Amino acid sequence: MVLSPSKIRKFQKTLFDWWQDHHRDLPWRKTHDPYRILVSEIMLQQTQVLRVIPKYTEFIEIFPDVSTLAASTPAQVLRAWKGMGYNRRALYLRSSAKAIIESYSGIFPDSATELIKLPGVGIYTACALLVFAYKQDVAMVDTNIRKIITHYFFDDKPQKPIDIQRVADQLVPKGKSWEWHQALMDFGAMELKVPQASQKKQKPFRESNRFYRGRIMDRLREREIAEDQLISSVSKEYGSTKEYIHTIIDGLIADGLTTKKENILSLPES
Repeated sequence: MVLSPSKIRKFQKTLFDWWQDHHRDLPWRKTHDPYRILVSEIMLQQTQVLRVIPKYTEFIEIFPDVSTLAASTPAQVLRAWKGMGYNRRALYLRSSAKAIIESYSGIFPDSATELIKLPGVGIYTACALLVFAYKQDVAMVDTNIRKIITHYFFDDKPQKPIDIQRVADQLVPKGKSWEWHQALMDFGAMELKVPQASQKKQKPFRESNRFYRGRIMDRLREREIAEDQLISSVSKEYGSTKEYIHTIIDGLIADGLTTKKENILSLPES
């Protein structure tokens, strides 16, 4: 779809007029430091903004720059990540920091080609860094932006990613990429609601693997513990089988979130 200049200007004006009165005051919007932008973007993956705000501030206080994070242990980062869920993101973030120090002499690259080489950084996160840290005029498309474009330009009919991207590319106002994407994020989160029929019914969180992984990680954040003792305790408290808890622990070990020496489980220290 090729948009006319008048349609582009009209949509840009509509969005910016709305944003002038409804923009959110978020801590990561007060910096263009690529390190802090990366921290915020990794935290915001699959996590609500209100949960991220206090954890972002706390994390930055503990790890104020990329060199501090790179010099940390996995255990230190995982403890700081408590309450965020999806704990592998914490390890990806630390690995990215180490790559920045070791491969880029502590300087973040400013091209998508190089950024996507960082652990846990996909094309969206790379574009977010280009927009929010470097103010480059590139279009990024997340769930909210896809939702907006689908609604306003395709009558809520699902489209291929490439077609959404083509529209997004046309909409970016030259020299205002930072403001434009912040406005899109706010509008998608606050104004445009997903139709009820399109929402998928999810399995209750307490019945999910994520729930048990989180409970186990929280215990290991407090202290190391014998595997059989942990399995027995979690199984008894939540009414799950010991075999199931053992499977969850094996998954945590495979993901590098937990280490096991003899029968003792702990957070990884290296």
